This record gives sequence, C-alpha cells and structure tokens, in this order.
Amino acid sequence: MASTTMSEQESLRCSTARNRGGVQRVEGKLRASVEKGDYYEAHQMYRTLFFRYMSQAKHAEARELMYNGALLFFSYNQQNSAADLSMLVLEVLEKSETKVEDEILESLAKLFSLMDQNSPERVAFVSRALKWSTGGSGKLGHPKLHQLLAVTLWKEQNYSESRYHFLHSSDGEGCAQMLVEYSASRGFRSEVDMFVVQAVLQFLCLKNKNSASVVFSTYTEKHPSIEKGPPFVQPLLNFIWFLLLAVDGGKLTVFTVLCEQYQPSLKRDPMYNEYLDRIGQLFFGVPPKQSPSYGGLLGNLLNSLMGAGEDDDGAEEAHEDSSPIELD
Repeated sequence: MASTTMSEQESLRCSTARNRGGVQRVEGKLRASVEKGDYYEAHQMYRTLFFRYMSQAKHAEARELMYNGALLFFSYNQQNSAADLSMLVLEVLEKSETKVEDEILESLAKLFSLMDQNSPERVAFVSRALKWSTGGSGKLGHPKLHQLLAVTLWKEQNYSESRYHFLHSSDGEGCAQMLVEYSASRGFRSEVDMFVVQAVLQFLCLKNKNSASVVFSTYTEKHPSIEKGPPFVQPLLNFIWFLLLAVDGGKLTVFTVLCEQYQPSLKRDPMYNEYLDRIGQLFFGVPPKQSPSYGGLLGNLLNSLMGAGEDDDGAEEAHEDSSPIELD
C-alpha cells in the first residue's frame, strides 16, 4: 500500500515537472515574440493558451502564464495587453475557487501598481480583485489587499484613495504615517488635527477600535506640528483622546457629556456629529434615529464608508465600481 502511495506521489511530481517544463518552453517562445515587437500576435497566443489550460483544468499553469505575461507586457509598456492578462489572472482565481493567500494578494497588488494610474482597466481590476478576496461575498475586500493597495497609492501620492484603502485594512500605523505626509504636503497648519480626527472617527464607525487607537497615537507622536500630549494644544485632539478612553469604558453618560463639552470644536466639520451618532450606537447602546438627519451627498458618504446595513460585521457594500469614496 505504501509503495503504491509513493508511486502515485512520484507520478504526480513527474507530471508537475513536465507541466512546468511545458509552460517554460511556451513562455520562451512568447517572450521572443514580444521582444521582436509582435505584441498583438503574442497577446492572442497568450489568450489561446489561457483557454486551452482552463479547459484542461490546469489552473495553476494558466495563472502563472498570465501573471508572467502581464509583467512582460508591462515591461514593454503595452498597457492594454498587460491589463487584459491581469484580468485573466483574476478569472483563474474566480473559476478555480483558489484560496486567499498572502502571496496571491501580493501578486495582485503588483499588477495593480504597474497599471496606468488613470486607466478604467485599473478601476475594474481593483474592484474585481477585492470582490474575489472576500469570496465574492459583497464585503469590502480582504484587509491585507486593502493595505497593499493603500501603500501603492500612497507612493503615488494619491492620498485620498490611499486613505480609503487604509480604512479597510488593519494597518493603523501605516495609515497614520500616510496622513502625516498628506497633512504636511496638502493641508493647512490649522488643519493638522482634522486629518487624524476624521480617520479615528471613521475607523470607529467601522468597529475597528484597535486601528483607531493606533492611528491616533502614531499620528500625534510623529506629526512635526503637534506638541507632545496628552493634553494637546488642539481641543479636537483632546476630544479624541477622551473618546478613545470612553469607548473602552462604554459608559453612555461619559460619551454624552464629552460630546456636549466639545460641541464648539466638533462644529468645524458637519460630518463629525454624524460619525458620533453611529459611534454612540455601536459602542454605547444609543438607539438609531428614526429618520436620518442628513441626506444627499453626506448620507451617501457615510453609507459608503460603513455599508448600508446595520449588521455587526460592519460594511456590506458591493463597491462594484471600486472608485474609492471621497471623504475629504
């Protein structure tokens, strides 16, 4: 029995090695076509091989070939062909029901980073990748993938979209460092507190208390225009410090008094009280209002951030077009 098992394993290894060798030979021919400038012909050949491999259920080979092909086309600045093969990588993942692993998420983030920043293909790619990363459940996407996307967008100085993805990751420290740079390069000195206040409130609305705390402590420590605290010079920073303590304590009276005392500062942004209404519901047992006090754009932004549902898992947003919400 043992020898039978060994021979099966040996047979599987030989088969895998043969397949790998076959893929390498095919890749060599395709690479030669691309190097000669026969981009269209090479692209069509990649697609033909993709469908052949898929029909034979050779999913790993199909994914590897499309991924390497996309990287090759990107290196020759053939954006359309590269984006098309990137989409085929996602198609393999979807149809083969591949499990989410860090290595795969990193490869998807790599493809995203090489795509033209303004192309519609990039928007479609990230939307589909996020959907796959949560099993097509309609949730907002895997936190690790959001984190990798956020870092890429940060490097591109696309701060608002980077912040959106950081909010749906678990990387409070990275988010804080990005916000320090965002504030220093794009904000007014009088707004240094507002950058982090908004992020903390939004993390709390997403029930991510740990990241809310980390983003606050890291931002206030690293921002060159914030004097060491607590207490802080800026009233809003003191409010957030007290709010995070109150969330840990869970006492409604403390939360209510805190919001009343800092109302003059909270009026600096009309969204603060909307976020605090939601935080009151999530952490202090405040019943939801019978009818929302806001509508139009503000209501849409809040719903986009948190998801339209009231379930405990937080946001359940399909995010079909993947264009990150503007929360400025």
